[in-house]
Amino acid sequence: EMGFTAIWSCPLLINDMPRQSYHGYAITDFYQVDPRFGTLQEYQELSNKASQRDIKLIMDQVANHCGINHWWMADLPFSDWVNYQDEFNQQKELSTSSHRRTVNQDPYASEYDEAQMSEGWFVPSMPDLNQRNPFLANYITQNSLWWIETLNLGGIRQDTYPYPDKEFMSNWAKHIMTEYPNFNIVGEEWSYNPLLVGYWQQGAKNKDGYESHLKTTMDFPLQQTIVHALNEDESWGSGLIKIYEGLANDFYYPNPESILIFPDNHDMDRIFTQLNGDINKAKMAIALVLTLPRIPQIYYGTEILMQNSDKRGDHGLIRTDFPGGWEGDEVDAFTGKGLTTDQAEMQDFVKKLLNYRKASLALQKGKTVHFVPENGVYVYFRQHQDELVMCIVNKNETSVELDLSRFKEMDIMGQTFKNIITGNEVVFGEKLLLPKEGPYLLASNVTN
Repeated sequence: EMGFTAIWSCPLLINDMPRQSYHGYAITDFYQVDPRFGTLQEYQELSNKASQRDIKLIMDQVANHCGINHWWMADLPFSDWVNYQDEFNQQKELSTSSHRRTVNQDPYASEYDEAQMSEGWFVPSMPDLNQRNPFLANYITQNSLWWIETLNLGGIRQDTYPYPDKEFMSNWAKHIMTEYPNFNIVGEEWSYNPLLVGYWQQGAKNKDGYESHLKTTMDFPLQQTIVHALNEDESWGSGLIKIYEGLANDFYYPNPESILIFPDNHDMDRIFTQLNGDINKAKMAIALVLTLPRIPQIYYGTEILMQNSDKRGDHGLIRTDFPGGWEGDEVDAFTGKGLTTDQAEMQDFVKKLLNYRKASLALQKGKTVHFVPENGVYVYFRQHQDELVMCIVNKNETSVELDLSRFKEMDIMGQTFKNIITGNEVVFGEKLLLPKEGPYLLASNVTN
């Protein structure tokens, strides 16, 4: 009903750990569902019921590490099953990762630094798996294939993508995509440098010749850029111009339309918090994410302005339960009970835009044309055949008139456009009145 087409949860496999396993990445059996969530049969039921509604199931996997309580840690099958295995067996202090992921691309990186990043344990409670061991490499690959078949997966989200042995990751992705050509994998590279993100995408012209076979990476650079642009005052070098220039970096990516964009996720402050509780800025951020040439991802609760302003960086607050569905819940976002006016308004905004996007080839795969921001207004178009979507981001707190003559190359003069959110129609003349701060999303059928 909301218009979402896929579900991605954090890992649901067993984390039989004494502490700090709520992220779900300290897996203690790669073939067992965590009983705190349910059974394998219920996991399959989730997939089946989602499929009946044309919703894909995305599984969050991690090839880099497991939990210290994984059953094989008590009797490791090889002398090199995990990195720093001798230190572990001798109960010595273990080396943790430097987290300096640039060693994967750095032409000057030392062997010491490369090993420190990829072989060091992510944290002391998560043993670093040695994918150079061919038996472990095969185990991880077969495990992924088993879950694809068992759950009829629509995709995999691979955690901490740059941390494992990168040659293994290339072989792993190639194996899966050869077996399932219509499948997709998204890899997490939490970097704000687009050069590093682009390195991991299939088809990148990497100087070292590396081919990842990975279709989709995560656009942390543009996510950060959107937040900074909306929070900053407008000037020659700040504000909306940063989004314009950030999108201009797409010349570097082999396939920018396959990159995943998001306003926030489970590891960072809620977007409403990042934008200091400003609903108009939150709407602009959502509008950008859902209309830029990317694959969009929305974190649960973003559509009802969930936030963690009381304590930034608190992962417990960031992952607060979605309101509703349990007996005694005073707020139920499934029915709208107890939502504030702002929350209900945002939920309706997201619902209308998502459902328009589901049927819009312009937003899914259309050509993009954008114009340099002027006077606090950024305008871009998405077009596919006879469908044209005009996306306007207005940061002015008061009404402004937009001179439409700048956009005559888009052949919009005299055309009738419909507001995707309100349903109101407007015939374009010389000027367009933008009554207040916020996003304006207008659609028209234009003959090329």
